[in-house]
Parts: sequence; structure tokens; C-alpha cells
Amino acid sequence: MRNEACKGIDGDPRTLTSVATSAVTPRPGTTLESPNGRSGPIAREGWPIVASFVGLTAIAAVVGVVFLHPWAGVAVGLVGLVVSAWCLWFFRDPVRPIPQASGVVVSPADGRVVAVDSMPPPAEARAASESAGLSTPDSRWMRISVFMNVFDVHVNRAPVAGVVAAAIHKDGLFVNAALPKASEENERLSLVQRMEGGQAAISVQIAGLIARRIICRVKPGADLAKGERFGLIRFGSRVDVFLPAGAVASVKPGDRCLAGQTILATLASGQGAFGEEPSLAGRS
Repeated sequence: MRNEACKGIDGDPRTLTSVATSAVTPRPGTTLESPNGRSGPIAREGWPIVASFVGLTAIAAVVGVVFLHPWAGVAVGLVGLVVSAWCLWFFRDPVRPIPQASGVVVSPADGRVVAVDSMPPPAEARAASESAGLSTPDSRWMRISVFMNVFDVHVNRAPVAGVVAAAIHKDGLFVNAALPKASEENERLSLVQRMEGGQAAISVQIAGLIARRIICRVKPGADLAKGERFGLIRFGSRVDVFLPAGAVASVKPGDRCLAGQTILATLASGQGAFGEEPSLAGRS
């Protein structure tokens, strides 16, 4: 089932076109999340890094002016300002219109779809799901992988509504996150959600070649609305979503996605919430 009524990014009909800014207008069938659900236009984890860049730029510029040449200080200052501006842009956290149709799964990340296939989630995620009493078929899982480059928004969002049953971190390597082996070999954090139907939906944050810091903001017991922020990964990475058998993909490899906005798949009847879903509007 594809998003037939929407014009997509770069002409792709599988994604919504609204530009993700605080001025975005929700389309029919979506709810514009409350700005109170975020710390501001910049993700809160980014402010210390931005402040560090600005501080180092000021110090380097002064040193250049005093000990080298005024123009050297100016040049260093300009380079530092460019890097600081890029850092601000990297940690941007836009407001998004969240699709509210029953049973739809939204993208957990901005980026490019690199895989739509069938494979089980990481062993530690399956074990945690089973310990929580969730329905976890051995091999009949749909996996959709979204790769984020350094130019994408890196705030991650819940693909479905549900209570967090587990959040498991596993150490690993830092190979290119776009490669298939990254799913098994790289450092990762698996977020297991209990959907309304009693089945598990699993989002796996995967560190990449440049990304060395996975951040998960939520703990077991947190009740996440669809599209709600749950963490981020710094500087290029990937998120895999594992859904129960019967889910129908709405994207294919190569498609571009917006976190919380692009519909990745539709769950089979009885999976997740097929009534009124909780909305992000007004959440804080």
C-alpha cells in the first residue's frame, strides 16, 4: 500500500512533501505535533557541542590576531563560524506533521531506505521481547533500514505508538552503516515497544563509520506516541525497524524518508492500534 495521494521528496510519491519546519501545515490525516515536545529548534544534546565550537573559534581567532596576523585571526574566525553554523544545522530538530491513520508505521529517521527485506531482529532484542511476554515470531519479521548521512536530521522518532518494554545497548564495531554487515557487527541500541495488540515493534539505532555516540532518551515503561522523539545518533548512522509478519511496506530501497512523517509500512489488522491512536499534539 503506497502513499498515493502525496507528492514525494524529489518527485517520489511515497513520501509527504511538507517542508519540516515550525511553520509546516498539517495535511489531512496528520496531526502537527506540539512544539512543546522538543527542547527548541536544536536538539538539546547539540547545545554543548555548538557551544564548544563557538568557544574554540573565539579563542583561536584571538590567538591568531595576537600572535600571528590580524588577517590570520579573521580567517580562523570565519572557518570556525562556518563549522559552528554547520553544527547548529546538524542538530536541527524540526516539527513534523505525524500521520494518524490506523496501523501506519512512520519512519524513525530522516535518510535513504537501504533495505526492505525479511530477517529477525538482533538476538538481544528478541530475548528482551520474549522476556516481556511479547509475541515474537522466530524469522517472519519485516526489516526496513534507513541510512542517515551527515546532512540529514539525526533526531530519531518512534515508528509506532507503544510502551517501551526494553532498551538494550550492545558494543560493536564502527563499519560503514550503509553496509549489510553493520546490522550484526556495529555498536547498536535496540528499542523494543509493546504495541496495543501485544506484539513487538523494534527500532535499532546503529552506529556508523563516523557516528560514535548513540543516545536513547527513554527508559522501559515510557509510553511513546507514534512519531515521538526517543533519541539521536551523532554524525551519520542508520536505524532498522523490525515489524511483525503481515506488515506491508510502503517504501523501497532508494526512497527518501522524513522521520515521523513518511509512512514506511502498514501493519496487518490486529497488530498495533487500529482504533484511535494517541496524538503528539499537546505532548510535552
